[in-house]
Amino acid sequence: KTITKLMDRHPHHFKIAFALAISAGAWGIYWLPQRILEEGGLTGGWGTIAQMIIGVLILSPISIWRKFKGRSSGLELPFTGLLIGGGFICYALSFLLTDVVRALILFYMTPIWTTFFEILFLKKRPGLERLLTLLLALGGLWIVFSKQTFFPLPENSGDWLAFAGGAIFAGGMIRLEVIKTDGVFPLIFSFFVYGAIFNIFAGYMLAEYLGPMPAIEAFVSMASFLFIISVFYFIPTGIVILWSPSQLGAGLCSILFLSEIIVGVISSSILTDEPFGWREIIGSSMIVIGGILAVVLVPNKKKSDII
Repeated sequence: KTITKLMDRHPHHFKIAFALAISAGAWGIYWLPQRILEEGGLTGGWGTIAQMIIGVLILSPISIWRKFKGRSSGLELPFTGLLIGGGFICYALSFLLTDVVRALILFYMTPIWTTFFEILFLKKRPGLERLLTLLLALGGLWIVFSKQTFFPLPENSGDWLAFAGGAIFAGGMIRLEVIKTDGVFPLIFSFFVYGAIFNIFAGYMLAEYLGPMPAIEAFVSMASFLFIISVFYFIPTGIVILWSPSQLGAGLCSILFLSEIIVGVISSSILTDEPFGWREIIGSSMIVIGGILAVVLVPNKKKSDII
């Protein structure tokens, strides 16, 4: 006999969605610390490498302690770490090799990638609510950036990095949705460890574009700033971002990640000479509405138990 029962959404569904939107939005000003690091002498992507290594150093004592306690340390998740860490590194390095606008557009095709991967790997069928929120969010994204390019296609190495990074990160979110871990720590530690490894490898492969290693004095002078952004910015937001797919689903998370676009557009218009006109207002509003509807319209799921 088969009995079908409803699985309710997470009891803190809206709180988690709000926290994710805030955390992802915080990455909309990621360009600012990157610019500060570059002005401090950490050019050519070495600031990104330093951030990843700082994260590894800060979290390693906890990982070792957990290992002695018989708990997961994070090192046993190389595939997950390479997907989420590698996707992010591709995104970060793409800013050095192409226009910021093109990097944002090509990376933030993640809602399309996650929907495709959910259908392919998780056998999910997106409902009308997903199609509606995708159309709103991606439509808003297109309105913001269509003045630069009507339809973005990769044209150079930076474009391809951003495009590949979005697909890799989306695959990582699918992995985060289904993987079972001993808390969120293994996820954040694997992100830093395997992301750092990926970063070093990518830096070697792109050495012609990224340039030589800066003087040690540059690392020393920026050490305090690197520590601050790792402890109070990188790690806290990363914990929320990496934990959320298992609670909300990768598809919904990928739409909420678009809050980074809104913060990026607004912050760049305030702190630089970037324009903020009708395109930015309408497009950002559509992304916000799409994100709200994505959260509100998530249906309860059905589960069949055989008894």
